[in-house]
Amino acid sequence: MPRIDAPFRPVLPRRRVGRVAAASVFAALGLCALSTSHAQTPAAAKPPLPIFDAHLHYSHDAWEPLPPAQAIALLRQAGLKRAMVSSSSDEGTQKLYAAAPDLVLPSLRPYRTRGEIGTWVRDGSVIAHLESRLRRFRYVAIGEYHVFGADADLPVMRRVVQLAREHRLFLHSHSDAEAIDRQFAQDPQARILWAHAGFDAPEKVAEMLRKHQNLWCDLAFRSDHASGGKVDPAWRAVFLAFPDRFLVGTDTFTPERWHYVGEHARWTREWLADLPADVAERIAWRNGEALFTTMLAGARP
Repeated sequence: MPRIDAPFRPVLPRRRVGRVAAASVFAALGLCALSTSHAQTPAAAKPPLPIFDAHLHYSHDAWEPLPPAQAIALLRQAGLKRAMVSSSSDEGTQKLYAAAPDLVLPSLRPYRTRGEIGTWVRDGSVIAHLESRLRRFRYVAIGEYHVFGADADLPVMRRVVQLAREHRLFLHSHSDAEAIDRQFAQDPQARILWAHAGFDAPEKVAEMLRKHQNLWCDLAFRSDHASGGKVDPAWRAVFLAFPDRFLVGTDTFTPERWHYVGEHARWTREWLADLPADVAERIAWRNGEALFTTMLAGARP
């Protein structure tokens, strides 16, 4: 598993630019009128594929170097249709949601500071924090949180699963497969977005998707599924088998990662272009829209 605190930047392929000069051919054929009406008129530029970024953080150390207006500007410049945001503390999420409610979908992270990533699941005070925020604000998910193995059965995590059920929210779980299984054992009707697809192999991801019908995966902070604008064959098979179960994400776990949002969106569009158009659209944005965008209005997707 990659270190979550290590800087990461996917290797992005150079964009290719092609030129077609057909006017001289038409002229040689004596078809000047056709040349004028077709060859010399540039085709309408196709708008970039919208992106639903399902994994962004706007934590306390990002607020000063990147004020909310600037963060929102970066998201819009990247061509994001929606941005699912959580933060440590939740104040960061609320800042961005207030600045752009049309763009930001808030998710409630258990952490009040970054230092709670390794301790929160054994800290009972986290529950009072979550319950207080859930009374005050609307969310689409609880998470992203980190929990592994048998820790998913600890009382704090069990209460998180209950809260998600009571408030009809997704769980955004940074976990191994065992912890995902344990959360579904607690609530078979839970809806879980598996952060980073568990950093697991595509074959294991496919196994988990077959096992759990209410499991979806984000691909944040991964680059093993595509290289040079081409999708890895093993991942291609999984994407084609489960086109409605994947979302993309950047994972701005440090402030400097915010400046990769646009670059990551461009890279994402490039590898998605190697998939059938309908599958690419689902992974890029349609899955996220279908799952999350009605939730703040109180409707369950």
